[in-house]
Amino acid sequence: MKVILDKIQYKRLNFSFKAIGEFSEGIHLITGAVGSGKSTLALLIAGYLQPESGNVRRNGIQSMQLSLQFPEYHLTGLTVSDECISWGCNPKSILGLCNLMGKENVSPFSLSRGELKKIHLTCILQKQYDLLLLDEPFSALDCQEKIELCTQLYGHKKGITIIFTHEQTILPKVDYIWELLDGMLYFRGAPPSAIEQWQGAPSLIKKLVKSGMTPRNVSYDEIKEAVCRI
Repeated sequence: MKVILDKIQYKRLNFSFKAIGEFSEGIHLITGAVGSGKSTLALLIAGYLQPESGNVRRNGIQSMQLSLQFPEYHLTGLTVSDECISWGCNPKSILGLCNLMGKENVSPFSLSRGELKKIHLTCILQKQYDLLLLDEPFSALDCQEKIELCTQLYGHKKGITIIFTHEQTILPKVDYIWELLDGMLYFRGAPPSAIEQWQGAPSLIKKLVKSGMTPRNVSYDEIKEAVCRI
C-alpha cells in the first residue's frame, strides 16, 4: 500500500502549496502552522479536493477513513446511540470505553466537543483502514485523553495512518515526520534523525536537540526520558 503525491499543486485565492512525496505503511506525522494547508492536504489525499496540477495515487488502498477536526461535521445520528451505530459500533461498548455510560439517548449536540470528539475517534479506531487520515485529532481533548489517544494510535499500526496537527505537547510515537512550511511539503525522515531536521518541532524538543539530548521519538514518554537525561 502506498499513497503517492505526484507533483501536486493547489491554489485558492492567495493560498497555494506544492507537495511531492510517498507515504508507505506506518504512522506519519505532518505538522505545520495554522493556515499552512494541513486540512487542505488531508482533503486532497482523500480525494475530496482536486489539485490544480499533478495527481494523488492511492495504490493498493481498499478502505479509507477521513476524520476532520470538528466532530460535528461527521454527525448523522439523532442520538448518541444512533451515532455509534452509524459507525458500525456497539453503543454500550463505545460509551463504556469513553466513560460516558448513560448518555445513549441524548442528542450528540448536548455533549461537550471533547466528549463528542472522544466518541468519534473511539468509533473510528474500532476498525482497521488501509488509509486513515486524522486532521487535528488532539483538538478538544484534555491531556489524559491525548495520552490515551496516542496509545490507541500506536496500536493501530497496520496500513497507512497520516496525522495532521499543530499539537505541541502530547504526540504519539511515529514512524515518519513531515512538515508543511512556506507552501511546500518536506519529508524529514524517520526518528530520531528526522527530529533534528524538523524546523517546526515543539520548543521543548528543539531545546533537547540543542542540548544534545535528541529524543528517540516524539511521544510523551520518549520526551520525558530525554528530559531526564539532561
